[in-house]
Order: sequence, then C-alpha cells, then structure tokens
Amino acid sequence: MNKLMAANWKMYKTYDEAKETAKALVKLLDGKLPADREVLVFPPFTALRGVAKKFKDEKGLFVGGQDFWPAREGAFTGEISPAMLSDLGATFALTGHSERRHVLGESDELVGRKTAFGLDAGLNVVLCVGEKIEERKAGKLEAVLERQTVAGLAGVPKDLAPARLAVAYEPVWAIGTGEVAGPKDILEAHAFVRRLLGRIFGGNAKEIRILYGGSVKPENAAEIIGLDNVDGVLVGGASLKAESFASIVLAGA
Repeated sequence: MNKLMAANWKMYKTYDEAKETAKALVKLLDGKLPADREVLVFPPFTALRGVAKKFKDEKGLFVGGQDFWPAREGAFTGEISPAMLSDLGATFALTGHSERRHVLGESDELVGRKTAFGLDAGLNVVLCVGEKIEERKAGKLEAVLERQTVAGLAGVPKDLAPARLAVAYEPVWAIGTGEVAGPKDILEAHAFVRRLLGRIFGGNAKEIRILYGGSVKPENAAEIIGLDNVDGVLVGGASLKAESFASIVLAGA
C-alpha cells in the first residue's frame, strides 16, 4: 500500500500562484519520490486545470477537488459536479472536511451522499472525520468517529476497490492551531477507524488508507507517518509552500 501525501490548499492561491507552486513541487520531487509514496494536491477549483497540467507527466502526482455537489448537473448556483472536476484533471475529491461540516454546516447525511455519489461518478474520495475539543474532553471520540464514518460510507458499495477510498482522521482542535495529536492519540483514533472499516468492508479494510491531518509540519511528519495504521497525511498550511510540503512528502523515506 502506497503512502498518500495529500495537500489541501483551501481558499489560497490564484491560478498563477498555484501553477508556480506546483512547478516548484515537481522540481523538488524530481527523481526523489519513493516508489511507495503518492502525492495528491487539492487546489482551489480555479487552479485545478493549471496544477493538473504541471502534474500530467509526473508519476505518482495527482490532483483533487476540495468539494462537489452530489448531482450530475442542475440548478445549483455556485456548485461544481464530479464530472466538472474530472474534466479539469481531478481524479480525487474531498468529502466531510471539518470546515465543510462546522463552518459551512454540512450534515453527516450530506457528506455520505457526496461520498457515494463521487465514487459512483468515478472519482476517488478522501472522507474526513474528526472530533471537536469539547467532544474529546467529554469522552465522545469513538462515538463521533463512528457516527461520521458510518454515515459517510453508508451508500458506498461493500466491494469497492480499496485504493479508491481513503479516510482522513482530522481532530478539529488540531487543524491550523499548531496543536498536534500525540502519537498515543493518533494510534488510538486510527486503530478505531480501522476497526470501523473492517466492520463495513470486511477483509478489504486493511487496504483502505487512513490519513492523519492536523498541523502536520516537516518537523513532525516522519514520526507521524511511521505510526501504525497511518497510511499518509493530509496537510493544510504547511503545504502552501513547495519546499515545506516536499519535505513532508519525503519525511522518513
């Protein structure tokens, strides 16, 4: 199973800025990307085609959409469809990111609809799950992860090819705060997610990648990526500079 090193650029970078960052990343990784690692970048929609072009001839580099609406087309002002993402060069998409859930109000049910629809439309999907600090302090970690994971995967075929799905554990309290879940916290959460996946997908669960996201930096990436059940990372702020993200991609290799 290849490690998936993913970058979420959120609402940062113009078209030209994104192309330049992608170009610099390609140069920094040229001839250095280990055979067991893949790189995935989620640029803003406006920059998808530009980044995809920079990655086109590069083995192991992929582009994804940060969100989409679960419909082929229609009167959904301001939204984008999986087919539109594919047309721009995306092969992956995010669902359930904490900012979509807690800032923009997406429900577990909507996240599940998006996950199933995106997979059915041919995209690979990274489903994000994670607890808020008050939920962790109240001892609700497993309840939150179970609710979000089960709802998020409710419509996904049980025989789905494992490589088409990843689950990113992102403790909300560690996203963009500088706080990082400790190794014990990560091991506990990822082991629980693995058990949930086993309940849903049976033997295929061991091949579904579980990523960690939450203030991942070059300084801590090697330790995190070396933990059991950590099959990659989803990086926010530290991925906005090519040098920083390249260091994370190569950490511990």
